[in-house]
Amino acid sequence: MGPERFTLDPGIRALLHHLRISVARVLRRAQLPAGVFAHGAVTMTVEEYYRFWDAVDAEAADPDLAVRIAGALSVEVFNPPIFAALCSANLRTAAERIAAFKPLIGPVNLDVTTARDGLTIGLGWPGEPPPPPLLVAAELAFWVALARIATRHEVRPTRVTMRLAPQPSATTTAYFGTPIRQAAADTITFSAEVAALPFLTEDESMWNFFAPELRHRLSELQASATTADRVRATLHECLPAGVSSINAVAGQLMLSPRTLQRQLQAENTSYQAVLSDTREKLARRYLTDRSLTTSQVAYLLAYDDTNSFYRAFRRWTGLTPEAARLANA
Repeated sequence: MGPERFTLDPGIRALLHHLRISVARVLRRAQLPAGVFAHGAVTMTVEEYYRFWDAVDAEAADPDLAVRIAGALSVEVFNPPIFAALCSANLRTAAERIAAFKPLIGPVNLDVTTARDGLTIGLGWPGEPPPPPLLVAAELAFWVALARIATRHEVRPTRVTMRLAPQPSATTTAYFGTPIRQAAADTITFSAEVAALPFLTEDESMWNFFAPELRHRLSELQASATTADRVRATLHECLPAGVSSINAVAGQLMLSPRTLQRQLQAENTSYQAVLSDTREKLARRYLTDRSLTTSQVAYLLAYDDTNSFYRAFRRWTGLTPEAARLANA
């Protein structure tokens, strides 16, 4: 998924101090260098990024920490992509802008869907390992905090879902206005009325000032990504829609299928190998969600029928999907 390293928000150190969480203890627990914040911007691999957030969660030992993190967000926090979002006209525009620049500040892609019944923001993560539940919950809570800061309304989402939903908490449920439900994806949905509420922080001139620099930084990150990384990221979006062909993926990447294959060969891989690897990792993740049937998993991986998925899964693991579920349990 995109570049191999991601920038940790520089404000995280101040945030941890604000939440009375020891930065030094978090770094030790995450097995990261003690001086990691001493030299300006901090970049981490996905694994390091996840270890950091797992360590924050363990150090705080607070089931409502995601809500506390969201509550610490203020309009004075200067993070260029987030500041650009606050300059937007409304939540829908802000979500689209952050979706474009989210790779600058973390290993997650945003899928923004506008429908008649509202605005849904979905979180897409690298295949393995799964993201820390705290990181997912904090990302979802962020959208509530952003909307409240920018509109000065106590807005609430209509639905919040997580693949690994936490135990019900009165504090967290009260913050969202709805319980976090177990589902196949990490999403938050706002009504159409909330999505269209005007942002009182709107400032198009500031957006025009920041946008060119953000685009430049994003292009530098994307240039550092391998072709295989870009294919995997595209497949994460295409497979649930039933699309798995090289022609479709190449079109999304604005390449010809022949050029895409040539670039993958230069990286000692192939489209079929990346597709198979991506499907396997997603299959293992989906099968941990017992609300999904095997046929639904096959559908999410863009297989024409369940038997094709069975054969592929047995080839990858030597097990049937049901046997793998029992082993995980």
